[in-house]
Amino acid sequence: MSDDRTAPVPASADPARDELGERLTEVFDLVGPLYRRVQRKVEEAAPIEGLSVGVRAVLDLLRARGPMTVPQMGRAQALSRQFVQRMVNDAARQDLVESVPNPAHRRSPLIRLTEPGRAAIEAVRAREHELLRRVGGDLTMADVDACLRVLGAMHTLFADVDVD
Repeated sequence: MSDDRTAPVPASADPARDELGERLTEVFDLVGPLYRRVQRKVEEAAPIEGLSVGVRAVLDLLRARGPMTVPQMGRAQALSRQFVQRMVNDAARQDLVESVPNPAHRRSPLIRLTEPGRAAIEAVRAREHELLRRVGGDLTMADVDACLRVLGAMHTLFADVDVD
């Protein structure tokens, strides 16, 4: 005869997991609209820097990680290669990025920031930093660290989703 108290509890029967799942749903409910509002705010400022949201994302990724291929950028941003390629083409037309030979792969060049591209993304980030400094409430660095930890765990959960 087995002792039910020692048998593993299915995740669906774990009240703590159920409550966590409900609370994480609240995170999704906030993240989607927040993302769309931030996107609109970036687009409102597009005439200032002349950058679309997509080009801004490419420039910021290259600023943070250095030269990358279009497929690498797509994977990093969970975007299709085709979309990233269009954004890279837009950025190249504005002299914000350039293609350079890739020693690891002849057919997939590296994309890197130009000096005008670096200046443009730094200007965007400075403006965004000034805006984000206005976040109200009594938020602490510990709150932000916890938020990043939660969003990172959720990101990991969906890391295997194919975006191409």
